[in-house]
Amino acid sequence: MLDDFGAENLPPLLNGALLTVFLVATSGFLGTVIGLALGLARTSPSRVARVLSLVYISFIRGQPVLIILFFVYFVLPLLFPMASVSRAVAAIAGLSVYAGAYIAEIVRGSLLAVPTGQSEAAEALGMGYALKLRYVVLPQALRIAVPPGIGFLVALVKATSLTSVIGYVELTRAGRITSTINQEPILTFLIVAALYFVICYPISMVGRWYERRLA
Repeated sequence: MLDDFGAENLPPLLNGALLTVFLVATSGFLGTVIGLALGLARTSPSRVARVLSLVYISFIRGQPVLIILFFVYFVLPLLFPMASVSRAVAAIAGLSVYAGAYIAEIVRGSLLAVPTGQSEAAEALGMGYALKLRYVVLPQALRIAVPPGIGFLVALVKATSLTSVIGYVELTRAGRITSTINQEPILTFLIVAALYFVICYPISMVGRWYERRLA
């Protein structure tokens, strides 16, 4: 069965896997930046910042990833012709917007999980809000945020498959194209599933290692 698959069919799948890793790394980084900013805004003393971040988070979390991708790639260029972007940019932008909303909630929960005594001790030392956040609260909150953040990263790997609907040739779309050519859909998607496992398993192992280290 593997002989029937042919060695020429493997490189497109490996290339799709590399594009998936690139998409996860890029959108994960940008989503973390967005989520960190929104998470801090959700817990800031400013009511305006709290309300604006809440609106963004609630709206994005209430939308399917497909709708976000369709909006970025198809709707925005119709509304603003200068906003037309490539499939890769649209995929990164859509997943970054999606990831930012979820990571923001992880950051918010981690900030609230830091014992209030830490903040009170920092205030007793005369620290303002910014100094207290930078040197006392945020370092502890980020340690708490890592395990759920890694769990979301695994979910983000699987969400990249949805970018195939806008024509981005990540692993799932590469599998569909390859199975159409070689007429071996079962074997092709078994290999696709194995490649997803190869991507996700190391991420999960890093999360488990970090949790054991914290314990």
